[in-house]
Amino acid sequence: MIPPPSIPSEVFAFSATTSRIEELRQRLSAAERAAGLDGGCGAPVALGIAEIDATLGGGLDVGTLHDVAAARASEASAATGFALAVATRFACARRRTAQTRTSATVVLWILEDLLMHESGAPYGPGLEQAGIAPEELITVAATRPRDVLWAMEEALRCRAVGVVIGETTARGIDQVAMRRLSLAAAAGGTLGLLLRTEPDDAYCAAATRWIVGAARSFALSTSQRCRGVGPPRWALRLMRNRRGRPGAWIVEWNSVEQRFELATDIEPVAHASFDRAHRAAVA
Repeated sequence: MIPPPSIPSEVFAFSATTSRIEELRQRLSAAERAAGLDGGCGAPVALGIAEIDATLGGGLDVGTLHDVAAARASEASAATGFALAVATRFACARRRTAQTRTSATVVLWILEDLLMHESGAPYGPGLEQAGIAPEELITVAATRPRDVLWAMEEALRCRAVGVVIGETTARGIDQVAMRRLSLAAAAGGTLGLLLRTEPDDAYCAAATRWIVGAARSFALSTSQRCRGVGPPRWALRLMRNRRGRPGAWIVEWNSVEQRFELATDIEPVAHASFDRAHRAAVA
């Protein structure tokens, strides 16, 4: 009789480690519920991509703080576009629930006045294309980074506001301040987005941490004589995820249906030239 094959000890070690991680995750969730940081303030904001929403446990939790940072300072506009797209998804979900526009869809954007001078004020037609009505966006300019955090905390506690975006150049934000922002979001049931111009590796109390970079967009037309700028694309890296694992995706924004889509097409290596006559066929 042939003895059964022995099971390597590494298998048991891996199983024990997995069970331990799941146990710690459950204990952490229980502690978050006790502290009011579990994001139990309504349905999460689904991004519209099944893979990403499943990784997030259904979407971005409402009543929590989310950290969004540009991959580098030169790509700050990409992070801003992603944050506004998330705010659009939130507003669309609220409108479907209430069947009308309410004050809870208002987006409050707080930023340093230096960033306002460098990047300029939000452009109305661009906001409309992103899905945010200009009358639903309120901008507040603050002098110092700590003023941005203070105004953000006060706004997160206000139930008349749906989304609060706080844009700052500060790095190494005090963890007490981050926790205060998380608690304020939970108290007000709002969606908080801390928008940074550069990533920060320090630990934070945010439910998720994203690093957003720009990705090349592709023209809507396949005609080689008709090329232009296509839908905006972002290279997303989910570095911290309270509900599951991290991940990385390249997504684009569908402004018609106001949802994210995975970028699946691949740019050809080279295109046929059209500025000169075709080579004559060889007999």
